[in-house]
Amino acid sequence: MITLRHVEKVYPLRGGVFYALRQISLTVQEGEFVSIMGNSGSGKSTLLHILGLHDGAWSGEYTLRGEAVHRLDQAGRLALQKRHIGFVFQSYHLLDDLTVYENLEIPLSYREMPRKEREAVVCDALDRFGIVGKKDLYPSQLSGGQQQLVGVARALIARPSLLLADEPTGNLHSDQGREIMALFRQLNRAGTTIVQVTHSAENAACGTRVIRLADGMLVP
Repeated sequence: MITLRHVEKVYPLRGGVFYALRQISLTVQEGEFVSIMGNSGSGKSTLLHILGLHDGAWSGEYTLRGEAVHRLDQAGRLALQKRHIGFVFQSYHLLDDLTVYENLEIPLSYREMPRKEREAVVCDALDRFGIVGKKDLYPSQLSGGQQQLVGVARALIARPSLLLADEPTGNLHSDQGREIMALFRQLNRAGTTIVQVTHSAENAACGTRVIRLADGMLVP
């Protein structure tokens, strides 16, 4: 599913450079559920955003489902992202001028899905996440936990083959967080590859493997 070879992310500074990521080489097999752990500033979220094709300013080689990402232009990367990746952002990234319903519908519009089918899929997601009563509200009218639930629903609605999640339960109550992780396990058993960034040992234990970062480097 994922192969990285010597991936680096460098920021130029006065008097030198800062390595946010340094010589990252790893493989994630299809069907794995991988957790990335490390202290704040270790490079976890930076790595996840490179995997999610949100960051193009890096060096090295990245292959996703047989496609050499490092050789694709921006349009090619965006097309690959829309086809395969769902992303749960730590800071939600919902569109403020769209309702909950409209935020959920957007990923389906990329798949050229007929309107009636989109309506059915969105309604199912609203029911599954217990947010039917919020469908006509805007993100500013929701609590942080509610926004996170909408963000998770949006990431999953198009059934991506690769789910990337940055602290997916960080803004949820404990019971909601456990429900989300149970859903992730269910999706993983059904074949979805998952990579999550987490500080939670409990969440990491839900996966099949833990990758640890320190100072931008992989550590044993």
